[in-house]
Amino acid sequence: MRRLLLLRHAKAERSEPGTKDLSRVLIDRGRKDAAKIGAYMAAHALVPDRVVLSPAARTQETWKYAATAFHPAPAAMSAERIYDATPHCILTVIKDTPASAHTLMVIGHNPGLHDLALMLVAAGDIDARELLREKLPTSGLVIIDFAFDNWSKLHPQSGRLERFVSPRSLEAAAN
Repeated sequence: MRRLLLLRHAKAERSEPGTKDLSRVLIDRGRKDAAKIGAYMAAHALVPDRVVLSPAARTQETWKYAATAFHPAPAAMSAERIYDATPHCILTVIKDTPASAHTLMVIGHNPGLHDLALMLVAAGDIDARELLREKLPTSGLVIIDFAFDNWSKLHPQSGRLERFVSPRSLEAAAN
């Protein structure tokens, strides 16, 4: 079995004219949300063997704040191909993952990450699937399980949505 964790970067500052998109950083809410998602992951034993993320400042910071919940924090590597990527490009990055990584986490951007999640999920909780179809919010975490034993076998409609959470859904569940 393989498990894929897709995490959209946390809430970042707005794009400003003359500023590079790659250099946009998290706002205070984004830092708090990233830490909240990391704490959720650690509390539910959702520990990635490998983390691949976009080189954008906001994805790097998202992992920095989420990773504080893990002791030790899993190592992360940047992949240029994740930034502003199509779902098929991200799929290729995932398929290149070594077989030794049973749980892979990808931290990236919409629309590619959201489209990839929709492309991969074929089964799972109907309500969660419907919520995911609507949108993948900032700091949204999609957990997809696959019945195969090697990432190279990954293909569309091969996964089961195990769960879909966001800072907002975690707050709603706590109240």
